[in-house]
Order: sequence, then structure tokens, then C-alpha cells
Amino acid sequence: MAHKQRVGCLTDPWWTPSRHQDRRARLLARNRVKSALRAHFEGQGFIEVEAAALQVSPGNETHLHAFATNAVSPDGQARPLYLHTSPEFALKKVLAAGERKIFDFARVFRNRESGVRHAAEFVMLEWYRVEEDYTALMDDCEAILTLATGAAGATMLRHGARTADPFEAPERLTVADAFARHAGIDLLATLDDAGGARREPLVQAATAAGVRVADDDGWSDIFSRLMAEKIEPAIGNGRVTILCDYPLPEAALARPKPGQPKVAERFEMFACGLELANAFGELRDPDEQRRRFEADMEEKARLYGERYPIDEDFLAALPLMPEASGAALGFDRLVMLLLGAPRIEDIQWTPAAQPA
Repeated sequence: MAHKQRVGCLTDPWWTPSRHQDRRARLLARNRVKSALRAHFEGQGFIEVEAAALQVSPGNETHLHAFATNAVSPDGQARPLYLHTSPEFALKKVLAAGERKIFDFARVFRNRESGVRHAAEFVMLEWYRVEEDYTALMDDCEAILTLATGAAGATMLRHGARTADPFEAPERLTVADAFARHAGIDLLATLDDAGGARREPLVQAATAAGVRVADDDGWSDIFSRLMAEKIEPAIGNGRVTILCDYPLPEAALARPKPGQPKVAERFEMFACGLELANAFGELRDPDEQRRRFEADMEEKARLYGERYPIDEDFLAALPLMPEASGAALGFDRLVMLLLGAPRIEDIQWTPAAQPA
């Protein structure tokens, strides 16, 4: 009787027939978008690969949190493993093995993430081009927006009251220019000549911009707060924004930009105030990559009391990997904006279980 009383209510589980019928049109649109993008990549000579979700390291970014588990051998020996937060390490090994143009609709897992725009499990479309500049990925993102919009039968990207035209060429804006325009801050003046962070100048600039700074905030903490409060709400409105040339401390897997040692070959694509894609000109120096990973894990230990192991096979593969550029796009979030869905779970066939 209790179940019958719930039928038709917003609290119905996704698997009730009435709720599924309400969701079905969006789910079928999701399938059309995925098919269109798969055909697009295959038509350009990309090979679809499938990265294993279980890895020795989930990734080494300071603020991403993983799901941990144990692989138990037949004799009862346990080995810690993680569900990856990104397929990046595995896909770069595929490049090292000899593939040149690859893509993956990867299921990825991030702990401590749930809400309107986030899910603990979601699909990431990740692709790589060997011996092509990272600006080629900007062109890819434009093509993806156009194709996906047509496949979804949409005309606009929407999130709440915000819209962005997917057919208009995105604005390409450097992070430094965005900080000057929307926060009145000379961001590059807060870095030394080698791209190292200088905390005090950023503290002063953030305070002048009206952004709170805690005593234990590092440069990256302040940068992230400025991005969240001043930059992200102001971009991707009316027109998609490609925010490029990130400061070196905010590009752990990207190579420095030639002739501009304070910034790296990294961009993010924003629409309606939300991040849709993240891309790099890939770093290939294993010693520099190890240094960055270790620094990020020190910061993770300071902030969260935990750290993740470094994937030694990944570092060993880097010298074998050719020059490459790679991008990751939140597929669920893209579909959410295409269909104007209020929540990310509205466009997932089987939304992940939520904590009690």
C-alpha cells in the first residue's frame, strides 16, 4: 500500500514505470548524442578504447576523492586498488603503446561528489591526438557542441535561467584576461618568473576584490575561490567560453607553454557557468610529473589527511608517449545542458546510489 501511495510523486524511484516514462525521452536523446559523437570520432580515424576502471592509483589531483577497494587473490592476499577518477593514466599508456588517435566513453568515479551538477559515477568522454597542438582540441569541442545539439534536437544550452548558443563560435579567453576583466586582478603578477606561486600578492588582490582569504589558504586555494566566485559565474553565458592558458600551478598534467613559462597548455570549456571540458598539451617529462604528483599529494595530506599512490607504470610510460594533446568532457553534464534538465541524474539511465 505504501508503494502505491508513492506512485506519481517526485519521490518515486527512477525504476518505477511512471517515473521512467517521464524520463525516457531525455534518455533516448542521450543515446542519440552518444551515437553521433561516436560516429564523429570514428569518421576522423579515431579508435575507441576501453580503460579499466580498477587502477593502482585513481589519479593524483589534490581535490579529487576516490573510491578504494581491495583485490583479493585466490590465496587470500589483499592488494589495494581504486576506481579511477579519470581514464587519463590508462589512455596515455595506450598512446605509449603506439596508438595515435583514441577516444573512450569512460565510466569514472568520484567520492564526495553529489548534487545538481555532480554525481559519484558519471561518463567522461576523453580523447587524444598525437603530434597535434592543443588548439586542435578547441576545434574538436566546437564540433562536438554542434553535433550534440543537432542529435539532441536542441537549439540552446540551458541551466536554470542561463543559456548559451552552441552554434556560435566560443569566445577564447586567457585566464589572465578573465581575471583582469572580471576580478580586476593581474594574475600573472602573483607568479614568479618560473611560474611559481607567490601567495601574498594574491592574498592582497583577492582581498581587494572582496573575496575572503583564510589564514591557512595556499595560492591554489585562493585561485580556486576566485574562480568560483568571480570568474565561472561570469563566463559561458550567452556564448560558450574556452578559458585557456592556465597558470602553471593549476596544470599538473600539462606542459608549459613555449615562450610563456608562467602558463601551461591547458584550457577548460564553460557554458552557462558550468565547466564542460578540460584539456592539455600533455606533459611527457616523468621527473617533472613525479615532482608535481608528490607536491599535490603533500597538499592533499595537509587538507584531507590522505594521499594516493603514484602509478609507477604511468611514469615509466611517459617517455614512450609521443607529443600529444588530450581532452576530457563531462558527457552527462553536456546532455544535461542540451536538454535543460534540472539535475544530472535526470539524464542518467540508472543514477548512482546515494549515501543514506
